[in-house]
Amino acid sequence: MRSLFVIVAMIWLGAASVKAAALAVVMAVDVSDSVTAVSYVLQRDGIARAFEDPRLLKAVAAAPRGIEALVLEWSDPDKIAVTVGWTQITGRQSAAAFAAAVRATRRSSRGLTATGPALAAAAAQFNDLPQPAARRVIDISGDGMANLGPPPEIVRDSIVKAGITINGLAILTDEPWLEDYYRDHVIGGRGAFVVAARDFHSFFDAMLKKLSVEVAGAGASTLAQMQ
Repeated sequence: MRSLFVIVAMIWLGAASVKAAALAVVMAVDVSDSVTAVSYVLQRDGIARAFEDPRLLKAVAAAPRGIEALVLEWSDPDKIAVTVGWTQITGRQSAAAFAAAVRATRRSSRGLTATGPALAAAAAQFNDLPQPAARRVIDISGDGMANLGPPPEIVRDSIVKAGITINGLAILTDEPWLEDYYRDHVIGGRGAFVVAARDFHSFFDAMLKKLSVEVAGAGASTLAQMQ
């Protein structure tokens, strides 16, 4: 009887692994007061453009069962909102639909920079994944250091223990040291890395680079080779 249970469990685990997406990624986007209306659009359209770019589409097409993606906006702890829910992306058509959904969103809030609560909210989204994922990644982008809520490194450490990787996109418009801050206080997990954007106009390039590395299953070492 015990051997039969083991066989059934192995079959179930094997089936789950076949059905698992290569990657589940939460894109957590800063919409605090420092982000102007123009900068917000540059972020929103930067994500959409990334999912229309042939370079990312090629990486997605090569990923077994594609990826699952979600967009979350954050500022104050009580103003964190999912703007595009979990979407399976396997090729050009599903990527275009996701890009259109991102472009259709409207800014959800303004407020302070609660990076720690944003990380916690992003991690919680994996509880609602419609299918398993081989890797779980939080992509958090922002233009400033945390100024509200628990320190991000405390939240980060708890998330990393759950097997989730946190990568960062630091926008250096107002705080040129932000890349180092993200590296020291925000990112964590296997292969974690930070991509810096000089300003919001560079957001698309930074997001495309970051997503391409993540979908390919690479990490900090591969990113360094791309610099």
